[in-house]
Amino acid sequence: MKDSYKSFLKTKDLAIVNSGFNIDPHEITNKLFDFQKAIVRWALQKGKAACFLDTGLGKTIVQLEWSRHIHKKEKKPVLVLAPLAVAEQTIEEGLKFGIKVNLCHSHDDVINGINITNYEKLHKFNVRDFIGVVLDESSCLKHFESKYRTLIIDSFIHTKYKLACTATPAPNDFVELGNHAEFLNIMTRPEMLAMFFINDTSKTGTWRLKGHVKDNLFWKWMSSWAVMIAKPSDIGFEDHNFILPKIHYIEHIIKTDKKPNDGYLFPQMASDLNERRKIRKETIKDRCKLAKEIIDDSNGDSFVVWCGLNDESKFLHSIINDSVEITGSQSNDIKIKSILDFAHGRTKKVITKSKITGFGVNWQICNNAIFVGLNDSWESLYQSIRRIWRFGQEKETNIHIIIEEREGSVLANLKRKDIQAKQMQENMIIHMSDFMKREVMQTKNEKTEYNPIIKMEVPQWLKKKT
Repeated sequence: MKDSYKSFLKTKDLAIVNSGFNIDPHEITNKLFDFQKAIVRWALQKGKAACFLDTGLGKTIVQLEWSRHIHKKEKKPVLVLAPLAVAEQTIEEGLKFGIKVNLCHSHDDVINGINITNYEKLHKFNVRDFIGVVLDESSCLKHFESKYRTLIIDSFIHTKYKLACTATPAPNDFVELGNHAEFLNIMTRPEMLAMFFINDTSKTGTWRLKGHVKDNLFWKWMSSWAVMIAKPSDIGFEDHNFILPKIHYIEHIIKTDKKPNDGYLFPQMASDLNERRKIRKETIKDRCKLAKEIIDDSNGDSFVVWCGLNDESKFLHSIINDSVEITGSQSNDIKIKSILDFAHGRTKKVITKSKITGFGVNWQICNNAIFVGLNDSWESLYQSIRRIWRFGQEKETNIHIIIEEREGSVLANLKRKDIQAKQMQENMIIHMSDFMKREVMQTKNEKTEYNPIIKMEVPQWLKKKT
């Protein structure tokens, strides 16, 4: 039974065929690094693929070069969907490489070329007119309401060419990979779960790889439609300048003025979400004032101040001189201007939220960030940090985390998730490495197995005389 199931899985694995086309390596712009060129060629051959490239590895230019060749071959428009403000930065990036990207607010703006818009504007477009689509920061699929996520997947179900790009495809859960597989028409999420996973009854809602598929079959299947790297050497290229500078995490734990409960020596940690919210609201001024002190003690350095509550944002803006506040209530035009002003150094202190600017924005111009409070989302924290600590950052990076001591359980939970996420990424890369090298570089280690069929005899003259 076990062998027959393995055979079944292999037939499903082999059912994934390339739907793209081959191009000569010389057709790819020389402005790309060699590993980026290889990934572009591979993604074009696949036709429908996912590029899980860590922040700063050139995800934007990879997807634009891919789009350029799709349009060149098919002579039909391609659409890139991106988070807020990322569209404008993508256009700027395209200009550096000689690729024109057209910003669209509705279908009336579409040209026969590469077009880009925000996810939230998808309903304003006739998706059937696009020969190809790119999901930039595709991990945000899981942040949308299920109805909207389904809309994105269903809208492009018949699109000929698809590319999904993100640095964090499944930060703490393999199951999130199902969103990408379903978008790319590889396999539906329920099918993926049924084929490769088993529901861990000891942990509600947790899925783990079936014992007889985890060693090879799942990773081989993944590598047939996705490439995942944290650095170029993961697929056999030299790392060169793709080595990040040091990052320093500085924890600022504010002592509580609340007395311990009767019978306890120390203040009790917040045990649920309601208690955390209460503590966070009670300590807004203390945490914000400490953030101001950190900024004032610097030598006029640039800072990103991340907050989660409107009252935090408002108070921070009132006490931090020359700061720019980015809020959800602002128009998109105002948000975009503030984001780009900071990216170009026209402003030096920005106050924002992860859910507004935590994905896709390039802020390597800054190497200092302050988190005025935390929530339980590891991905939100990771992505926000990687706005500034990414390939291209030349300075050591400082991350300040400010919490009140009763919120210590939140910090401990994030540290646990961080360890899990790193282990998961490392394991995915280790397991997929050989498969990815074969797919992307079209190479593999060749070896000839020796299977003797004739018994070897030692010549008489070699035998030791007694």
